Amino acid sequence: MFITVLERSLSLAQHNVGTVFRTGWAYILLLLALNFAIGSALMPESGFSTVSYMTEPVAKADEGALRTLAALANLLVGFSIAIAYVRRILIDARDFPVVVGRRTIRVIFFQIVLGLIGFLSLIPLIIAASIAAALTGGLGALLMVFAPFIALMVVQRLSVVLPAAAVDDPLSLKESWHATSGMGWAMAFSALIMSLLAGFLVFVWGFLLSVSDGLVPASDLWQQVRSAIFPMGTMLILVWVFSSLHATFYGLIRERFAEKLGLREEDYLQADAQRQVARERAHKALAGARRVKRD
Repeated sequence: MFITVLERSLSLAQHNVGTVFRTGWAYILLLLALNFAIGSALMPESGFSTVSYMTEPVAKADEGALRTLAALANLLVGFSIAIAYVRRILIDARDFPVVVGRRTIRVIFFQIVLGLIGFLSLIPLIIAASIAAALTGGLGALLMVFAPFIALMVVQRLSVVLPAAAVDDPLSLKESWHATSGMGWAMAFSALIMSLLAGFLVFVWGFLLSVSDGLVPASDLWQQVRSAIFPMGTMLILVWVFSSLHATFYGLIRERFAEKLGLREEDYLQADAQRQVARERAHKALAGARRVKRD
C-alpha cells in the first residue's frame, strides 16, 4: 500500500506541474505583489544579507510582527491556490481566477483542527515515552523517537477532509478516519517522503536564488524581486507537493467506496465518456449561440 500511495502521489504531482500555474496564476501574481511590497518595506539600507526578507534576522519587534502577518497572508493565498489546484485535478472545475469564500474558510478551519490534533496527540505519547524511559530506558527512548511519526499517522488519516472540503464533499473527520482504515502507516510514510521532497525542493530553490547574484547584475531592484519570489516559490512547492498527496488520499478512499458499491473500472470509463460527450455538446451549443448572436 505504501508503494501504491507514494507512486500515485508522485505521478499525480509530476503530471500536474502546469496545472498549479494554470489554476493559480492570479494568486501567484497576488503573492508576488504582496511579498514584493512587504520586502521593500523591510529592506535595510545596506540590502538583504540573505535570500529574502523572510530569512533575514529580526532586528526590531515590529519587523517580526510584520513578517508574521506576511506569513499568514502567504498561507491564506497558498490555501486558495491549493483549493483551485485540487478542484481542477479532481472535478475539472473552472472557477473564477480569484475566489475566497466559505470553501476557503472551511479548508483553513480543518487545517487548524488537524494541527491541533497533531499537537495534542503528542502529549500522551510523550508522557507514555517518558514513563517507559524511566522504567525500561531504551524502549522509552525509541518510543520518544517514533512519537512524532505516530502523531503524523493520526493527522494523515484525518487529512482527507481537506481535499473533500475543496470539492464541497461534506466528509467529516470521523468518516475520514474510518475510510482510511488500514492505510494509516502507508499514508504516514508517504507524507514523510513527500515532506522530505518538499524540503529538498525548497532548499534547491533557495540555493539557486542565493547564487543568482553572480548571474544577475547587483541592484536594489533585483534584491527586492529575489526577496519576493523566494516565499512565493516556497509556497507553490508546498501547495504542489502536499495537495497532490492529499488528492491521492481522497482518490483512494473514493475507489474504496466504489468497490463497496460494486462499481467496476468499466463504469468509471463509461461515466467519463458520458461527461466528455456532455461537455462537447455544451461547447457546441455555446458556439452556436455565439454565431446566432453575431448574425
